[in-house]
Amino acid sequence: MGTKDIIYELRTKNGLSQDGLAEKVFVTRQAVSRWENGETVPNTETLKQLSRLFDVSINTLLGSPRRLVCQCCGMPLEDAVLGRDKDGTLNEDYCRWCYADGTFTYNDMDDLIDVCAGHMAGDGFTEEQARAYMKQLLPTLDYWKRHGELGDGGAFDAFKEQLAEEINGLGIAGMPRVEKLNALVGKFVNLEYPLPGGGKARFLDDGTTYLGTQLEAEDGSGRYFGVLACEQFLLVSTYGKDGADPELLLYKKR
Repeated sequence: MGTKDIIYELRTKNGLSQDGLAEKVFVTRQAVSRWENGETVPNTETLKQLSRLFDVSINTLLGSPRRLVCQCCGMPLEDAVLGRDKDGTLNEDYCRWCYADGTFTYNDMDDLIDVCAGHMAGDGFTEEQARAYMKQLLPTLDYWKRHGELGDGGAFDAFKEQLAEEINGLGIAGMPRVEKLNALVGKFVNLEYPLPGGGKARFLDDGTTYLGTQLEAEDGSGRYFGVLACEQFLLVSTYGKDGADPELLLYKKR
């Protein structure tokens, strides 16, 4: 679809009249009409306002003329997995796993390769092939080319180490020591836990990026420990394969 069709679809999907949309992005109704008739295209600042209003990328508003690729890990990007700046604006250069709320989550290329190779193995790649591919790809991406400029000097890595120490200090029986925490998007790890009163609850925001890991229980039961953390809380759960029969062990505010 072209820009005119996309704006029309987003406007009507969100229940806005042309006057209503015009008011929200500080233009006239006639300007909205001209966009939807294909006579003009919103200027850069208005595209940014429309992006924030509809929570879609500018690339999407323009009909996806560019193929977006995360400039940290190399994964193809679509709106649902874009990272966000500190003000909540979608960032079209990075995915949610590599860039969350204005913070880069990977400072060490080898750490990122470890995570990516584990996910890629078995999907047409052996782990060895995946590692070799990532070692070639990552140095070509903008984040790693400009790591000295974009990196935070290890501050975020220090925060991850602090969280790992707090989690290990909980002394949860049967749980292996946490050595590393990786970026995890809430949508993919937001399990529903049974509550003592008989109800069920989720504790994560699907759109937020957390730090966490999965550890196999030491007792050989085939169950796993799920660890999630952020600035506000620590969460530890246990579950079977593919998140079956989850049980919340601990939810602690920091």
